[in-house]
Amino acid sequence: MRRFRSSIVILLSYAVLAWGVAVSQAADLDQYFARNDPNSTMTVDHSAWQRILERYIAPSADGVNLFAYGRMSAADRKALKAYLTALQGVKVTALKPDEQRAFWINLYNALTIDVVLDHYPVKSIRDISLGGFFTVGPWKKELVAVEGRKLSLDNIEHDILRKVWRDPRIHYAVNCASMGCPNLMGKPFTGTTLDKMLTRGARDYVNHPRGAQVRSRKLYLSQIYSWYRKDFGSTDAAVIGHIAKYAAPKLKQQLASINTIAGYDYDWSLNEAK
Repeated sequence: MRRFRSSIVILLSYAVLAWGVAVSQAADLDQYFARNDPNSTMTVDHSAWQRILERYIAPSADGVNLFAYGRMSAADRKALKAYLTALQGVKVTALKPDEQRAFWINLYNALTIDVVLDHYPVKSIRDISLGGFFTVGPWKKELVAVEGRKLSLDNIEHDILRKVWRDPRIHYAVNCASMGCPNLMGKPFTGTTLDKMLTRGARDYVNHPRGAQVRSRKLYLSQIYSWYRKDFGSTDAAVIGHIAKYAAPKLKQQLASINTIAGYDYDWSLNEAK
């Protein structure tokens, strides 16, 4: 029994040490990747990603963009891997800020699709555990390296995109391969289209029932607005104000008489086109 307890203590000590190292590394990422060249004319080629999106995204009747994981050809799987390899060779700190942000969004989305395909068939991305015994999903596993920094999906989203730009619209751009998530758009983000695509993503999601809906004069939102509450506002009123900014006239009118959020929901089932 004593040996067992000692082993548990040792394992926990290693876990705490590893967690501390990970936190330290993550804290440096936003500082490192905040660097940019505002005068840069360099752009990143996302044409391979565009071809994949065009071939395998299938919009559903109710406005959700599904992805045909089971239909992807071997040649396109190879092309996706090559695209991810090419992105890892980009000197991202030499790009303009908007080109950088488009780079990270496309990397996140393409990498998510690649992870799902590597483990397909699955019912949910949460069934793919890559980060150890105490994790759910693939988000904490280091999967790529950019400018010598090993990165996980969580690093890209939380330690780079959210921290460097602090724009809540990022939540409408990164896609977690789930039905409850904002749409995976049918074209790549680029430096020139970034702002319009971010706003379009916000409007599409806010005005879809999985983003926000009013039932019996009560407001129900996606769990995204609870998980990342500080990105959208510190109070219910602030979050509702964010929703109203992108709401269509009917929803905006309904929100005018609502001050609190009644509940949250999220669908983790795979966004698969059968």
